[in-house]
Amino acid sequence: MKKLSLLGSTGSIGTQALDVVRGLRGTDGAVEVAALAAHSNIGLLETQIREFKPQAVAVFDLQAAEALRAAVRDLGVRVYGGMEGLCALAALEGADVVLNSVVGMVGLEPTLAALKAKKQLALANKETLVAGGALV
Repeated sequence: MKKLSLLGSTGSIGTQALDVVRGLRGTDGAVEVAALAAHSNIGLLETQIREFKPQAVAVFDLQAAEALRAAVRDLGVRVYGGMEGLCALAALEGADVVLNSVVGMVGLEPTLAALKAKKQLALANKETLVAGGALV
C-alpha cells in the first residue's frame, strides 16, 4: 500500500485527491494518508485529520498551527508549522509519495526536500516547476 504525504490538502486539488483516496478504500490500489498540510484552514484540516488519521500534519501559518495543535491534542498526531513543517512532511520517512499542490513559490522548498529524500513526487502546481527550472 502506498503512503501519501499531501501538501495542500485543503485546496481544490488536495480535496479532490482525498476524494480519490476515499474511492480507493478496500481495493488493491488503496492509499494510506501519512501526512496532510495546509496553509491556514485548520477547520477543514482538523476534519481531514480525524477522518484519515495521518501520523503528521503541518500548517504553514504558525498561529494557525498552534491553534490546530490544541484542537487535535486528543489524537496524538504530530503538528508542524511553517516552511520547516512543509519540508518535514515532504521528506517524511513514513511516506512513499508526495503530492505537492501548494500554491505558488511556497511549493519549491518542499519539492526539493521530497526529491532529496528520494520520494516519488506528484507536482500539481506550475509555479514550482518554473521556479525550480531557474535553479537548473
